[in-house]
Amino acid sequence: MLALFLLCASVYSGAQAQADSINIVSTAVPFLRISPDARAGGMGDAAIATNPEANAPFWNLAKVAFAKRRTGIAFNYTPWLRDLGLNDVYLASGAFYHKLDENNIISSSLRFFSLGNIQLTDFSGNILNTVRPSEFAIDGGYTRVLSDKLSLGVALRYINSRLVVGDVGTGVVYRAGNALAGDVSLFYHGLNADGQGLNWGITLSNLGTKVGYTNDARNKDFLPANLGLGVAYTQAINDMNKITFAADVNKLLVPVSPAATGNYTTDSTNLANYRSTGVVSSWFKSFGDGSNQLNSLQISVGAEYAYDEKFMLRAGYFYEDKSRGNRRYFSAGAGFNLNFMSVNVSYLVPSGSGVTRNPLSNTLRLGVVFNLGDE
Repeated sequence: MLALFLLCASVYSGAQAQADSINIVSTAVPFLRISPDARAGGMGDAAIATNPEANAPFWNLAKVAFAKRRTGIAFNYTPWLRDLGLNDVYLASGAFYHKLDENNIISSSLRFFSLGNIQLTDFSGNILNTVRPSEFAIDGGYTRVLSDKLSLGVALRYINSRLVVGDVGTGVVYRAGNALAGDVSLFYHGLNADGQGLNWGITLSNLGTKVGYTNDARNKDFLPANLGLGVAYTQAINDMNKITFAADVNKLLVPVSPAATGNYTTDSTNLANYRSTGVVSSWFKSFGDGSNQLNSLQISVGAEYAYDEKFMLRAGYFYEDKSRGNRRYFSAGAGFNLNFMSVNVSYLVPSGSGVTRNPLSNTLRLGVVFNLGDE
């Protein structure tokens, strides 16, 4: 079980570094922090305040209020960790929104994460079993237009994490982890009639219950609750050419786990106190856990050039401090729009070498968006 949890953490952290320089915030279901769509993937995962389309429920649900079409449906596929030689790990996602009228919008999204085939062993290396763990999250959302430029979105999410089920030979009976979470988001749409102006957004996501994989109520992990702030500015060069610059700042609302002291009694007490922290208390504690708060920020910057709103080129950069996982990478992407459909691809540029090579390198994301109904 521990090996599986560490594997999930490695998917989230996306980097390898010496243990003495890393203090990664570990959470359950880290797949919720994986960028699910190809458009944002080409812009360094910046998407909180970019122009809205059907993938908005993954980033900022409030954005769908200003989508151009009445209905939107999105599908995305990300083969994950291919640079590590894994061929059966992937993230598949879908999203949907529909405008009931000018002020009320409903939406839903689904994420499914397959961790492939994993062989379990005991501490002596003896083979116990082979499992195929998977996780998924499904949500429903509602967005309300507050003014001609401002909207508010709320969503309720069910999360299922099926890593190991039953007794795998360790004497501990495992079960699927379940949780409920919610999102609250705000979006300001500042574009004028020419498609030029400033957007901004604020999101609180994955605010919910802890996740446990046994009947021990004391052994539960936090969800990856997150605070996100984003801005995006679009410049209309002329009637045919536009360029958008976007930047997101994200902070996990999860406190850093206590550092090991080498004393078993002290470490056990500190860990027990950490795990007993309430969910709401943990959000506030994440700002005062003794760590450098600037180091806890994840920064995404990206740009998108659009020609006649038919063809797009994208580029971006993602930054994470060395002490929190050291994910740093460039990304590139492209897309084209038809009257009813958009196709997007993105690519994470390889970086580093040897142990510093980003395991997310050479990741190609593919996404399709269907734009339905009148503008």
